Amino acid sequence: MRIYTLFLALLLLGPATAVAQSEEGSSAPQFSFKRGVGVVAPDTAFSVNMRFRMQSRAVYNTISKDDFGVSEYELRVRRLRLRFDGFMYSPKLTYSVQLSFSRGDMDWSMRDQSNINTSPNVVRDAVVHYRPNDRWQFSFGQTKLPGNRQRVVSSGEQQFIDRSIVNGLFNIDRDFGFQSVYSNNLGGLHYLLKGAVISGEGRNVFTTDRGLSYTGRIELLPLGEFTNGGDYFEGDLEREPTPKLSLAGGMNHNENARRTGGQTGRDLYQETDMQTYFLDGLLKYRGMALYAEYMAREADNPFTFNPAGDTRYILTGHGQNYQLSYLFQNNLEVAGRYSRITPNQEVRTVENTEEAYIAGVTKYLRRHRVKLQGNLAYHSLNAFSPVNDDYHWSAAFQIELGI
Repeated sequence: MRIYTLFLALLLLGPATAVAQSEEGSSAPQFSFKRGVGVVAPDTAFSVNMRFRMQSRAVYNTISKDDFGVSEYELRVRRLRLRFDGFMYSPKLTYSVQLSFSRGDMDWSMRDQSNINTSPNVVRDAVVHYRPNDRWQFSFGQTKLPGNRQRVVSSGEQQFIDRSIVNGLFNIDRDFGFQSVYSNNLGGLHYLLKGAVISGEGRNVFTTDRGLSYTGRIELLPLGEFTNGGDYFEGDLEREPTPKLSLAGGMNHNENARRTGGQTGRDLYQETDMQTYFLDGLLKYRGMALYAEYMAREADNPFTFNPAGDTRYILTGHGQNYQLSYLFQNNLEVAGRYSRITPNQEVRTVENTEEAYIAGVTKYLRRHRVKLQGNLAYHSLNAFSPVNDDYHWSAAFQIELGI
């Protein structure tokens, strides 16, 4: 019992003792609790910042638009993440590692037994960044691609419990390779140029083919930079005192794609080239945030076949997503979203038009780190066809907790 008591005392008093010694000038690590738990080595040779977050969710889905009986419940930990960031050797050389532990966060629903799509996938990010100056950043490793804004915005920075159906079908997710970012000002215009050359098969693959994937994105901020990086978290939590606007667009070309979504989805039976296009705009001002996004996907050969005659295909088409929100002074936010997916003519025999309407309420207790969220959604499948319509409602509650 005495040993446990002594261990607990050392655990509680250790950081305080280290900080006190540091203040006295002795060799001791530097601790920080500004964003997670951070430690800098006594000789400043490296640093480690640890963060975690989890999303606990309850969802109720109805049978149809008129029958409010239970179709299914969703009760689960949607995300459980552990993240490490810091620098090595020099503050110019940084790293980021992110691990996922919940079943729905590891591609368990798409376990094709192949070299390119094997689950579970625990490693989400493992990337090294080199920033020689304020304008350039070079990256090597596995991380998010510079695709549509909503996908690049962290799932922990969202104002609804999940991203839109448009993002779910057309985003280009994560991959392994080289990336670069260049930022500068031209007159009063701030702009960013982003590019990536990556494998094209997604995260944690064993082998790749001879085709690579190329991504380019440009962002224009004509009214200046957002406060504290506000163009990459949802909702105007900074209550921008002057209007802030970001307009962006780009594309991804995946040569010899081997999965239905390029970096995500089931394995295709045959390789094919795929192009994904994205345009998005964001406006924030005094608690109001307006977001619009357009995405489209094309493929040289959407349908692929195996020797037995089975088919796997790429959903080609386009989607649009709109979000509008307002944050009150008590940190209660109301938001609405409309999303629509329209398949191309070539795949309409197997895919339907989809629409989703969502109303959301979020109570921010500690910005996006600790928040309570409630969503009410109306979803329609094949909405503009006179037959085979599928409409239903859903209600959801989620708690986000992290450091």
